[in-house]
Amino acid sequence: MNPSRRTTLLQAAIAAAAALTPLGRAALAQQASSTAARASRAPRLAATLRIVIPANPGGGWDQTGRALGTALVAAGAADQIEYENVGGKGGTIGLAKYAEKYGSDPNTLLIGGMVMVGAVALQKPAVDLGHIQPLARLTSDYLVAAVAARSPIRNAKDLADALRADIRAVPVAGGSAGGVDHIFSGVLARAAKANPEGLVYKPFAGGNEVVESVLAGSATVGLSGYSEFSDAIAAGKLRAIGVSARRSVFGLPSFREQGLDAVMANWRGVLTGKAVPASRAAEMLAAVEAATAHESWLRTLKQNRWEPSWLAGKDLAEFMELDLTTARVMVYLLKLKA
Repeated sequence: MNPSRRTTLLQAAIAAAAALTPLGRAALAQQASSTAARASRAPRLAATLRIVIPANPGGGWDQTGRALGTALVAAGAADQIEYENVGGKGGTIGLAKYAEKYGSDPNTLLIGGMVMVGAVALQKPAVDLGHIQPLARLTSDYLVAAVAARSPIRNAKDLADALRADIRAVPVAGGSAGGVDHIFSGVLARAAKANPEGLVYKPFAGGNEVVESVLAGSATVGLSGYSEFSDAIAAGKLRAIGVSARRSVFGLPSFREQGLDAVMANWRGVLTGKAVPASRAAEMLAAVEAATAHESWLRTLKQNRWEPSWLAGKDLAEFMELDLTTARVMVYLLKLKA
């Protein structure tokens, strides 16, 4: 593949990934306006539901899963929620365990998202997305790049200069290999006109570990969602230098506004087992939809600054298929390694 063809494909992949995230404000307004109507249709699923979270506690998936569980109880879909964290390899370990143990369980949900899609594209595991069925996309989020407060890197230009000077001397910490953080680190390297093949990427199963890695000095830059960095930023331990949106969000300038054409959005959703009957999957979807209209869920969106990004049915299946294709293209073009 010639260089111009690779560049064209990369630009198309990045544009597709960014374009598939709806405008948060409009979505939030639409979601809030239909709260009462959807809440009235909440079905009772079971006394106890289980949510499998394929990541360690403290990260974005963990926050999403527990917020959804709280909202499901508040909406009357269940009396209690059992949470099961299974971290590692971008969610593929949890995916495999879920498919084996809960593939036909009508009372167990799985959290997933773009990180899992990227991990599947990179690792090509035996158990992939064909072993589950998606229910709904719930949220979209942007990535924040942060450095330790003592770091000489203060903005996107400083980061680009450091990457061009010696990319191996700027290790990046983020989520699991192949996930959105990993892919975006390669996008940043290309935008800075550095060689992505020299990138030193340190994958972690949870956001807390990313923060600790940056603070300890084993990584120069951390990549994660704002909600996972917010406490350390507020405490003055980390300094945010840019966000992966097209425009400023979270009170932070985007990389694009600072001269680096690096744009990417993350998404998180909920899935169920491949062998769960269609009628039960429909009930689960209705319960999740009602939960996302509940006050507790809307409060979590605001608190974590997540964008509501509801998508279900055929549209979601087509979106995930395109997302997987995009991830495969970017893994190839950025020469990412597991």
